[in-house]
Amino acid sequence: MEFFDSHAHYNDEQFKQDQEQILKQVYEDKITKLVCAGYNLQSSIQATKIATNHDFVYATVGISPNDIPEKDFKQNFPVQLQEIETLVKNSPKGKNKKIVAIGEIGLDYHWNQENKQEQKEAFIQQIELANRLNLPIVIHTREAVNDTIDILKNQIQPLKKGIFHCCPLNLELIKEGLKLGMLISFAGPITFKNSKNAQEAILQVPLENMLIETDSPYLAPEPKRGTRNNSANVKYIAQKIAQVKKIEIEKVAKATYENANRIFEI
Repeated sequence: MEFFDSHAHYNDEQFKQDQEQILKQVYEDKITKLVCAGYNLQSSIQATKIATNHDFVYATVGISPNDIPEKDFKQNFPVQLQEIETLVKNSPKGKNKKIVAIGEIGLDYHWNQENKQEQKEAFIQQIELANRLNLPIVIHTREAVNDTIDILKNQIQPLKKGIFHCCPLNLELIKEGLKLGMLISFAGPITFKNSKNAQEAILQVPLENMLIETDSPYLAPEPKRGTRNNSANVKYIAQKIAQVKKIEIEKVAKATYENANRIFEI
């Protein structure tokens, strides 16, 4: 039984000392594909390098809502976006491709409320970039459900669709996301004892529209909560989904693996 961790951050400082060792370990634990996600220019460059150096690793590149320029947005953001585009254009294509999506991008009003307009502009411009490059998008949304859905429904359509990564367990967001043809990616929070709507959210998403992820090194699932997360723990997320849906974990692993291959076209 093999697993696909659709979103992790081995470009994070927490993996600086033992990145190679952890990647070797998770592969031996049957996590035979994973995506290392960028969240700003530097981490996108790092994600691409990690993917290039490991056959089973792929990368996303993008600028998250928490990483857009705080000063001179209109001057600095286009420069960063051009660098992201160049990164994709200079990377291998076809069967050897390593950059599989633009992300993580989106809106986050939990940490930042004073720059909502800039966040929206950055989100839309990166969807436009994804459309030009014929890539799906990976969406980070936190406490910004209405604006996220409004942009995707009424302002710009992602041509290759995409993923709500570490999807908030907001049933309305999930319903609208599924209507838009997006995949819903579940992470550690569905296993938390105090998690609201976890069971309802899992039941709401058909298996063919679902991904699993760790968002490592963050959000380690039960029973590993409070420790540094890694891709081997994606099994606990699959296990929780299997329990709620009353199916075998092998079925969850197979479906989410195939779904990730399909959306990322690998």
